[in-house]
Amino acid sequence: MGIVYKAEDARLGRFVALKFLPEEIVKQPQTLSRFGREAKTASALNHPNICMVFDLGEQEGHAFIVMEFLNGMTLKARIAGKPLDVESVLSLAIDIAEGLNAAHTKGIIHRDIKPANIFVTEHGHAKILDFGLAKMTPALSKIGAAEATLTMEEPLTSPGTAVGTVAYMSPEQVQGKELDIRTDLFSFGAVLYEMCTGTQAFRGQTTGVIFNSILERQPIPPVRLNPELPEELERIINKALEKDRQLRYQSAAEMRADLQRLKRDTDSGRTAVAAAERRVKPPVIYGWWLKAGAATILVLLILSAGLWRMQRRSPNESTELKALAVLPFQNLSGDPKQEYLADGITDAIIDRLSGIHGLRVISRTSMMRFKNSHQSVPEIAKQLHVEAVVEGSVRREGTRVRVGAQLIRGATDDHIWSEDYDREMRDILALESDVAQSIAGKVRATVTSGEHTRLAAARNVAPEVYESYLKGQFVQGDGQAGIEKSIAYFEDAIRKDPTFAPAYVGLAEAYGDLGSLFVGGSPAVTRPQVISAARKALELDPQNAEAHAVLAGAHQEQWRWSEAEAEYKRALDLNPNDSAAHLGFADWLLCQGRIEDALASSRRARELDPLGVTGLQEGWILFHARRYEESIRELRSVVAVHPDYATAYFFLGFALIGKGQPEEAITVLEKTASLMDRSPGSLELLATANAKAGHRAVALRLIDELKQRGKTSYVPAGVFINPYLALGDYDQAFVWFERAYQEKSNILQFLRVHPFFDPVRQDPRFVDLLRRVGLAEQVKDEGR
Repeated sequence: MGIVYKAEDARLGRFVALKFLPEEIVKQPQTLSRFGREAKTASALNHPNICMVFDLGEQEGHAFIVMEFLNGMTLKARIAGKPLDVESVLSLAIDIAEGLNAAHTKGIIHRDIKPANIFVTEHGHAKILDFGLAKMTPALSKIGAAEATLTMEEPLTSPGTAVGTVAYMSPEQVQGKELDIRTDLFSFGAVLYEMCTGTQAFRGQTTGVIFNSILERQPIPPVRLNPELPEELERIINKALEKDRQLRYQSAAEMRADLQRLKRDTDSGRTAVAAAERRVKPPVIYGWWLKAGAATILVLLILSAGLWRMQRRSPNESTELKALAVLPFQNLSGDPKQEYLADGITDAIIDRLSGIHGLRVISRTSMMRFKNSHQSVPEIAKQLHVEAVVEGSVRREGTRVRVGAQLIRGATDDHIWSEDYDREMRDILALESDVAQSIAGKVRATVTSGEHTRLAAARNVAPEVYESYLKGQFVQGDGQAGIEKSIAYFEDAIRKDPTFAPAYVGLAEAYGDLGSLFVGGSPAVTRPQVISAARKALELDPQNAEAHAVLAGAHQEQWRWSEAEAEYKRALDLNPNDSAAHLGFADWLLCQGRIEDALASSRRARELDPLGVTGLQEGWILFHARRYEESIRELRSVVAVHPDYATAYFFLGFALIGKGQPEEAITVLEKTASLMDRSPGSLELLATANAKAGHRAVALRLIDELKQRGKTSYVPAGVFINPYLALGDYDQAFVWFERAYQEKSNILQFLRVHPFFDPVRQDPRFVDLLRRVGLAEQVKDEGR
């Protein structure tokens, strides 16, 4: 709210700071009142940990405050997204507590304690700034008095209005309640949390999300973000952040005493001794034991040590685990634009661990749902049915990147292992490899020699190459515009380093997405790009599981069934935890008529991606098996969890038509068309449903809309087949079957099993088409 100048007091020969109001708000009475209030409030305080105010003046209509001049920086700048060392934290925190205690004793509540309002001098002392939101109360006759305070002057805000800075507000401040000194202590706790971790205790994209976190959620335990923190410091932070102010610190003096006690113990080395004692706690031998025989003592010692070992594992001791989840790593760089780096490192670690056959690793799709979540580790572990969870953070500083990772037991929230890694960006792949190898070692997973080789595989990569690659991944799922941006990023990475295989994999996947039915890219353009990029990736890295899976999908679309099967199997051999590859293989099995095998592969994908939309595939398979009720039930459950997921409505439309409920299908498919911006696929199925419902004119109008659109943009030939079959115009359907064959339309993959093709299965033209597509072999059809 102010502009500050360095000035010289010519009379007293000293430097001072002059704080003026900005031009645009100088005429606002409320702001002027608050400005004067700041001067009067702060001038009543004379304390080494509060910035002193010397005078209040006016020059040519401009009000200003004359303040103590300070050399240094704000605490916000000092933190800069990085945790401070414990010694600095304690020293500064004690200063802040001293300053708050002085203000509270004078009856002043600051109400806007945050890192930007605390100054760290060049000598390392803290001073509290900016009393513009301060509240004057009767001077406290008893330090730490918990009674609600009374305002002595006309309030600057209306009753029930929250004041302060959102992320540091107390619960009672958020609710607009009457405040007392304990609101400052909560805000101080939030500042202390940030000093210790480098990140805010309460975060969110909107004010509402932050308010909800303050009122309802506990912040991530500080020690998870900074394992070096003393246990007592975490306790102090937690007590300051108690949501019930009756359970919080009742005075700054009380909080200061705990901080001073911890500093004393830390300085004397007692904290280190206590930590060692916690890690290896010897059995206590009471006096009466000494009267027992030597053999009895020995037995009791062995039993005691054994029980202790069972109950309190050393943090560095490995443990045998079968199922693991990697939470999205936190971006602690202080720059939201670095989010792609944290997500990319998370993906890379998941990908490396997924190559271990003896370990179930939850997929990225499910794990990204926990990004910025405040759920506890036990809650997450229970939801995902895993035994352990990996948490981590990423901090980038220029050309260096620092990664902290912790392995936490799901049931008990105990730390099994933690470690920090600090590397140059060019060594980022080696860093990811080291993290994954350490985790694999700590969970005692059985790792074959081939898996170990893949885990350890790393090479140097130029930072600008890896950044382009990660940015391509980061934007890839954001619709057609996101796909096109990702292609540009991947191509940029390839230009900078033509030997970087992951960029080719990303490019192949992006072109595959662009060529999908729903986006509408022409397969004639996109498929060669997919195949070329995937083959180049495998030429550079034959062990790349993703590249094998992408190539398998491309082979399947071109009806190279045996090549597709071989590539899927190779992909799953290299990465048995790849849910996308399991889904792709399920699709291949479905096309062969192997319904039960397809369901098994789909269910395996669901185990690996329990929060994703893998139930969608099961619904699609059940539709082709003519198990319509099961299909509808499965797809409705997907829609219930993902109410705006267009593909779920699309597949539900198929199942409803199959069950003979075209009118209900029309309602669903109108929503589908809206969600898909009237894509060719959505209009195809809407036309089919109308034809089945007897609305012939509507169906023909939709077919005509598709034909008109095809004159200016790509419309797959396959979208005309089902509407004409539903209308009973089989000759027209075969015209479009033939055109679909010429362009290798996706729908022809399902010739053997698709229920809508049943009316023409005995037609010689259809039998010939099956032969040409490579699906004429007599394979047992388990679904019919």
